[in-house]
Amino acid sequence: MSINLEWYKVFRTVVQNKSFSKAARQLFMTQPAISQIISQLERALDTRLFNRTSKGVTLTDEGAMLYEYVNSALNLIDAGNEKLRELKSLSAGELKIGVGDTISRYYLLPYLEAFHTNYPSIRFKIINGTTMELIASLKSGEVDIAICNFPVEDDSLEQRACFDVQDTFVYGERFKKLFLRPVPLQELTRLPLILLESKSNSRQYVEDFLLQQGVKIYPEFELGSHELLLEFAHINLGIACVVKEFSANYLDAGKLHEVEFLDPIPKRNIGVCYLKGVSLSPAASKFIGILEKA
Repeated sequence: MSINLEWYKVFRTVVQNKSFSKAARQLFMTQPAISQIISQLERALDTRLFNRTSKGVTLTDEGAMLYEYVNSALNLIDAGNEKLRELKSLSAGELKIGVGDTISRYYLLPYLEAFHTNYPSIRFKIINGTTMELIASLKSGEVDIAICNFPVEDDSLEQRACFDVQDTFVYGERFKKLFLRPVPLQELTRLPLILLESKSNSRQYVEDFLLQQGVKIYPEFELGSHELLLEFAHINLGIACVVKEFSANYLDAGKLHEVEFLDPIPKRNIGVCYLKGVSLSPAASKFIGILEKA
């Protein structure tokens, strides 16, 4: 005979009240119904659990042993239910985000701050990497969501664009005379270029576009961070390919200048990715909502 979990809950209540009638009142049941459930449980276990007396009930040795396990198991279930309620209400839990250093610094920080202000009990785990590294972390379960450079060619991912960005080239004072007027893209082949490392998704996007225009570029410098691109360009080591929106401090202050092309590079997106067919945690869903409302 299968044993209903509710029988164990009734058993625990009877033990705690030392009375069938008191247990019945607590559970909003009739005393005969309580008696029937305990009898069914005893038959299923082929064990007498209670000594019945005129003053109430006491546990047999077998009943006392069973109660220790039943009480522990039901307490764990209650704790699990409470933890689930906390997660749904965002009063506990962890949000694991994969994001690159540049996007984290120039785009994501205000949203992290806003989320933490509203849900201070949610812990953050931030994993840094390139777009492809973040996608691998997403697929392995190391992160819940990845915020990265689009486009991403992967049918296993849900992708939501959140922010438009413009790739551009910038230069320092040494190169100013070369860009007094808009220039063709082909001009890039004659210049000392500073690019992100080849595995960068944003660099691949720019190179793919230029190849479509018949322009193949070869960098003088390959660097690992957007900040270094700006600094190398500022000290006149070459023309750097950067994200315009993440270079505002240098451009607005006149420390760097933007190359004007006859055919500008098309805008692209930064967005959030997560696995198709995998339910997002309440925290991840809420965070994506904050990004999309911006």
